[in-house]
Parts: sequence; C-alpha cells; structure tokens
Amino acid sequence: MAPGTDEAVAATPAAERRRRHPWRAFRRWRHRRPFGAGLALALGGAEILVTQRASVSVVLAAGADSLAGYVLPIMMIVCGVLIVANPRQRLFYSVIGVLASLATWVTSNLGGFFVGMLLGLVGSSLAFGWLPDRPRRRRWPRRGRRTGEAG
Repeated sequence: MAPGTDEAVAATPAAERRRRHPWRAFRRWRHRRPFGAGLALALGGAEILVTQRASVSVVLAAGADSLAGYVLPIMMIVCGVLIVANPRQRLFYSVIGVLASLATWVTSNLGGFFVGMLLGLVGSSLAFGWLPDRPRRRRWPRRGRRTGEAG
C-alpha cells in the first residue's frame, strides 16, 4: 500500500482519523448541549459589562445600586457558561439568567442599551426550550381496517 492511496486511508485507525479532524469532535460535543443558548447569554452579560464605564472605586463609593450593575452581568456570564458545561441543570440556570437579564434594565444602562438584555433573554429562552437528543419513537400500527377484512 502506497501512502495516500485509498487502502492506506482505510487501514488508518479511527483515533488517527479523529486527530486529523479536531473540529469534528468539537462539533459533536457542541451539538449535544445548548451551546448557542449559553453563548448568547454569556455574550449578553459581557456586552452589559462593557457598557459599564465606572471604575471599581466609584462603584464602591456609590453603594449597592452601582454594585448590582456589575454583579448581574457577571451572573449572566456564569449562567451562560454553566448552561454549556452542565446541560442537565439548564432549566435552573436559564431562569436565573432571565431574571438577571431583566434586572439589568434597571441597574445597567437600560440593559446594555437593550442589546445585552435582549441577548440574555434570547439565550435563556433557547436554553429553557432545548431538549437533548432522544431516540426515535417506534411507529404504532394504524388502527382501522386491515386488508382482507370485511367492512
């Protein structure tokens, strides 16, 4: 077998083929969890953090209202990461993410000028509605007349 021929490729072990295509393993991992939902929620939190202009010393001097402007977007980012890392608990994290996204309307420049809040709401909603892959159900036989029965 000469290298580069079809026989050489067919004789290559499966682990060798997987190493050649690292994106394929990532794609399989990504499709088994609510990746887009967690990413949208985390990006919404990051966008809200970017819109915050005050330094930490101003936040500590201003009090709890300004501190909530930083805590809620960080909570959104953490929930987004946890939705991707632990999809079994996605319902809890998505509810917390939606509440944090809605609370940023008041605490963080109208929710990062609407963009961050909307990303958080969409990501949380997608995570709440995501269902893991399930095997196909068997088809039930139809009720009714069978061929050969008298009507």
